[in-house]
Amino acid sequence: MSSEPDDRTLDVPPVADEQIFIGQGVSPGIAIGVAHPHDAGNVAVPEYKIAKDKVDSERARFTDAVSAASRQISKLQSKARGLQGSAGEELGYLLAAYQQMLKGSRLVRGVDRRVAEERINAEAAVQREIGDIVRGFAAMDDAYLAARIEDIREVGRRLVRNLTKTPYKPFSLLPKDAVILAEELSPADTALLDPHTVAGMATVLGGAASHTAIMARSLGLPAVVGMTGVIGGIQPGVPVIIDGSEGRVILNPSEDTLCFYRKKRAEFLRLRRELHRLRKVPAVTLDGAEITLQANLELPAEIDGVLASGCSGVGLLRSEFLYMNRPDLPTEEQQYEVLRDLVLKLDGRVLTIRTLDAGGDKHAPALGNFGGTNPALGLPAIRLSLKRPEILEAQLAAILRAGAHGPVRILLPMVCAVDELLAVRAALDVVVRRLKRRHVAFANPLPPVGTMIEVPGAALAADALAWHSDFFAIGTNDLTQYTLAIDRADESVAHLYNPLHPAVLRLIQFAAEAALRARISVSVCGEIAGDPRYTALLLGLGIRDLSMSATNIPRVKQRIRNLDLVAATRRARVIMDQSDSTKIGQLLDDFNSSSG
Repeated sequence: MSSEPDDRTLDVPPVADEQIFIGQGVSPGIAIGVAHPHDAGNVAVPEYKIAKDKVDSERARFTDAVSAASRQISKLQSKARGLQGSAGEELGYLLAAYQQMLKGSRLVRGVDRRVAEERINAEAAVQREIGDIVRGFAAMDDAYLAARIEDIREVGRRLVRNLTKTPYKPFSLLPKDAVILAEELSPADTALLDPHTVAGMATVLGGAASHTAIMARSLGLPAVVGMTGVIGGIQPGVPVIIDGSEGRVILNPSEDTLCFYRKKRAEFLRLRRELHRLRKVPAVTLDGAEITLQANLELPAEIDGVLASGCSGVGLLRSEFLYMNRPDLPTEEQQYEVLRDLVLKLDGRVLTIRTLDAGGDKHAPALGNFGGTNPALGLPAIRLSLKRPEILEAQLAAILRAGAHGPVRILLPMVCAVDELLAVRAALDVVVRRLKRRHVAFANPLPPVGTMIEVPGAALAADALAWHSDFFAIGTNDLTQYTLAIDRADESVAHLYNPLHPAVLRLIQFAAEAALRARISVSVCGEIAGDPRYTALLLGLGIRDLSMSATNIPRVKQRIRNLDLVAATRRARVIMDQSDSTKIGQLLDDFNSSSG
């Protein structure tokens, strides 16, 4: 715990009982409320032997606890499907993973075996089995597995609570303007947050790409993660301020501090209202260059927000929601109905549909286990679709049929080689012939087929890919992750994740220039597309199409309208001559400061 601020000093002096915690701001805004310390719901577990004739009843008690946990998570999954933004997708993936752990997994089998062989109570068996799994994962020194440890512990806590009949309602009696302070928030916990009651949140653990950060941004709650100090001993009801832009948490703020942040919050809300008014004006630079701004769409429930943002279309529909949180694969008809409704609501604006991008941490029970020892490098995305042609063909058929009602585009994720593109085009020909035989209406002409550039191999082979693609979409999140060999969700290396690394910028430049040479369009649809800090650089590199969360469109549009494209291009050339990320950041920030 720190009583002194770091070098980011406020314009107000702290008083004796004012405490300032420093962290990473991951969701902008100012929250002024009262502290609500949150624990993870751990329950003290006794261990005792059970009689031989009680083993079967103890195993049955554990089976009941597993069934109850599955029902509880199903309810949370239903709630997650109604959330807007990437929070719904992120939460859906994690809750689906929880369900997988409750269905014949090593955890469930191991607990049952311990009860039978060691003759200990089920609660203790859960604790022992989780301990063994966690130690095994930690010994593998694998970032992906390490990130799953907390998920396993969360499932274990839920099982223990069910076994001990311990109620868990962490946010049921929150005061108005509650500020959640926690060591960490699980996906199940964040699903219970009510933005009408909660003013903001701060956690000791987590990074900008953690589920807590994603949920906070989706719900519009100011949030700080990676908070210094400890939360133990903080009393409920203590006045607290969250500065989600600067990464500050202030307990017991003085009157001067409160006055300062009330003004800052009012200014933030005023600017947000001004940005909202930009939705009806075009995204045009000072020197007359028109820029296309599209929205990324996670779930159908977001479509009204997308339409209200003033975007020109959907540059990325993540179709995984069709496959998650269900025991079976969606049929062609089910997919068609969802996509058709979206196309009709867009009313002539284009819908770009990314084909199934399962793999890595995106679990879909109906797809079975295909992860291998390293899921991120195994059969994700287009590799899985080509391995399972029945899945790809059903999805392509649904997209083609939806295209009969309005403009659609097909976007292929994680492409590495021309062969993959050609294989998809061959599958598309098969689907077209089938639809013709069925006398079913479909898009005419056929939708454009685009390639996602999100691995270094694709960027370096962009010239070859461009000749077989109708458009490019650069996914900078994965491109940065794979280029720098950094898991952006791993707290131990998250600080190394840097889209301004020279290697990442070179790959973006390679892909953009290849698209321009082939005279196909190229967009950026990663997180940097929605951050005004990067707008001038991306435009200077030749990008004229950006796709982002709908909530970011007004801020990016404002930056574009205050930007001279010729000057941005000159600055991009200077930046591309640099080899140091720090210098690149300084050059970009200096340009942004001098150009409005």
